[in-house]
Amino acid sequence: MTADSISPLPRTSAAPRQAPAAVVAMVQLIRDTWAKSEPYAPEISQFFYGMLFTLAPATRDFFPINMEVQGGRIIRALARVVQMVDRPDDLLPFLRQLGRDHRKFGVAPKHYEAVGTALLAALKNHLGPEWTPEVERAWAEAFTIVARAMQEAAAADENPASWSATVVEHRRLTWDLALVRVIPDQPVPYSPGQYMSVEVPQRPRLWRYLSPANAPREDGGIEFHVRAVDGGWVSRAIVSHTQAGDVWRLGPPLGRMTVNREQSRGVLMVAGGTGVAPLRAILDHLALWGENPKTRLFYGGPTREDLYDLEELRALAATNPWLTITPVVERGDHLPGCEHGTLAEAVTRYGAWPDHDILVSGSPAMIRATVSRMLVAGSALDQIQYDPFTAD
Repeated sequence: MTADSISPLPRTSAAPRQAPAAVVAMVQLIRDTWAKSEPYAPEISQFFYGMLFTLAPATRDFFPINMEVQGGRIIRALARVVQMVDRPDDLLPFLRQLGRDHRKFGVAPKHYEAVGTALLAALKNHLGPEWTPEVERAWAEAFTIVARAMQEAAAADENPASWSATVVEHRRLTWDLALVRVIPDQPVPYSPGQYMSVEVPQRPRLWRYLSPANAPREDGGIEFHVRAVDGGWVSRAIVSHTQAGDVWRLGPPLGRMTVNREQSRGVLMVAGGTGVAPLRAILDHLALWGENPKTRLFYGGPTREDLYDLEELRALAATNPWLTITPVVERGDHLPGCEHGTLAEAVTRYGAWPDHDILVSGSPAMIRATVSRMLVAGSALDQIQYDPFTAD
């Protein structure tokens, strides 16, 4: 399984299929036992990795040299995924993407078996008498579903397992923010709004997710906007040490955030900080057409300085009358046409946004706050798209 954290995809607009009662019961057992296990995640993780590297020593090469950086990500990731087995309309597309993404590690079926065995052993070791035959069967069956979907998708994928990409531009936009443009050795088949895992030479084996900020180009060039996160090993290395000529590795595209320009009646975009990148890629793509659904982008941050891409976005809106840009700042001087407060507060001042497709992108905390407040304001869950992931 990946060395990165995993977050589930949002529910799609289609009505979810009703899970069988047996699956519901299985998932409830998993959720109950995970709730009891979660406080001991560090100990469980340590046991898990020790067991995994004993069962399948080759998997050690999938992870960074310093395992302290890895922490308990894989345990939390596995738990989140297996808890989704009663939501196949969300889970299966996500697992197929994840299975294709794991090809970059050289993952083989025997590795999945080792991961499953190590996971169950780690949970059993810490749950003690609460690890009943019924609980073990529930976790085993859920993991089997997850592993099978991932392996089938990996086996069917004819694209490269990963792409090499050369850095052709590294430009500091602010002291803690950089624009990086890379040219892959062959085109990466991503759709605007998707994200992909990235490995940089300064931090080998530390894969992190980044979102392209542009629609696919003829030269294959991809632009990333990277902010240095406090304590972020990868983001700080990218911002401070990336140079033209560096060779990155890119994993397969992930995510399903998109705009259907032919069917959507209106689009609301909500972006915090560098979360504007995937939405900017979608806007870049939409700008190829003269007519599009009316689109409004709320672009926010704590201060004006955090809205690093505001002038570029306003320039795009000036030549595309279907697009409106609304800056949002939490504090500081007033800006023309600016809203004050958090993005969640600013967007919900306008109500529930009926008949709009809603795309939310930013930090996990920003996404949680915005989506929660929009649901309270009356927006329907099936209106909202987001692809949360751990940025560093």
